[in-house]
Amino acid sequence: MRDKYLVFGAPEITSADIKKVISALESGWIGTGPQTAILEETFCDYKKVPFGAALSSCTAALHLSMIALGVKAGDEVITSPMTFCATANAIVHTGARPVFADIDPLTGLIDPKDIIKRITPRTKAILPIHLCGRPCPMDDIMDIANEHNLQIIEDCAHAIETTYHGRHAGSFGAGGCFSFYVTKNITSIEGGMLITHNKELADKVKTLALHGMTADAWQRFSDKGYKHYEVAQPGYKNNLSDVQSALALSQMERIKDNLKRREIIWSKYDDAFGGLPCLIPPTGEENTRHARHLYTLLLKLEELSITRDQFLEELHDRNIGAGVHYRSLHLHKYYREKFNYQADDFPHSLWHSDRTVSLPLSPALSEQDISDVINAVTDILKRFKQ
Repeated sequence: MRDKYLVFGAPEITSADIKKVISALESGWIGTGPQTAILEETFCDYKKVPFGAALSSCTAALHLSMIALGVKAGDEVITSPMTFCATANAIVHTGARPVFADIDPLTGLIDPKDIIKRITPRTKAILPIHLCGRPCPMDDIMDIANEHNLQIIEDCAHAIETTYHGRHAGSFGAGGCFSFYVTKNITSIEGGMLITHNKELADKVKTLALHGMTADAWQRFSDKGYKHYEVAQPGYKNNLSDVQSALALSQMERIKDNLKRREIIWSKYDDAFGGLPCLIPPTGEENTRHARHLYTLLLKLEELSITRDQFLEELHDRNIGAGVHYRSLHLHKYYREKFNYQADDFPHSLWHSDRTVSLPLSPALSEQDISDVINAVTDILKRFKQ
């Protein structure tokens, strides 16, 4: 039993991060300004994509990119039910209908064969999710999109470091949407980013993100003198502040080292859990890079005398925090009732969501933390094995 509770998803915040934030606070400019512009440039350079828009969240990036691409009421957007609700909620907020396609039960990634079955004359776009940091089969998905003249918007909330066949996640479709939420591999506490090859799309999203104005505050009030703005359309309030951008920029400096640290922890988990009544994450496809955002076990419930939720309680009783990524969206009240989904409509998603458990995975973990997680998981799975 640990003396202190191990919080799932706790980020690594260093003294360098704190100094960077203090510097932004002391600069006299804490709203959207020069640090945000530098973050956009730095992130786009890392992802090898020319244009970006820093935003308040990945949810905002998904929502605004779909609006900018013309997704509207009456349209359909195909996505996976094995995701956080923000993915489907963003579709709903455009007025369109989220249409779920089932997954590969082991990887949790959307199944291209099931995407094809869900396409109708109303389908406007496909929104694949690079779950846990593992890239979707983008070659197949892009072939489908090109054949049916559909837009691709990638949900890359878990996939900052992810690559697929030599290309960065988020660089395949019209836009890639990233999260800098507190639990993500890079955090600005709250925040996100859209990247794109399309300057017009980036400009539209930036305008939509700040009330529909043609000039942000930095452009209006900087030392270059006041400039008037026009309200081009009724937009939203989804911009990112310089204080948040400063934190993300500091964290970007450690992106390679932190990925290596998570890979080491991942390997230790694989070695420890391989012979237990669970499935460890499958090895990655050749010529891809996994972002190692979430380490997920799939419990072999048929070999255990407890459910997944009981397993979580057992971890909790040992002062170990864990997560579930995810309970399939078609099982949730809103989507179940609004779209009349039944539990067995997506059997692979149902199977996966009943078994998945995410374990602590952060460069902030100490060797003792890692050992405690391994010992707790091992003890529970051995104790309750049938």
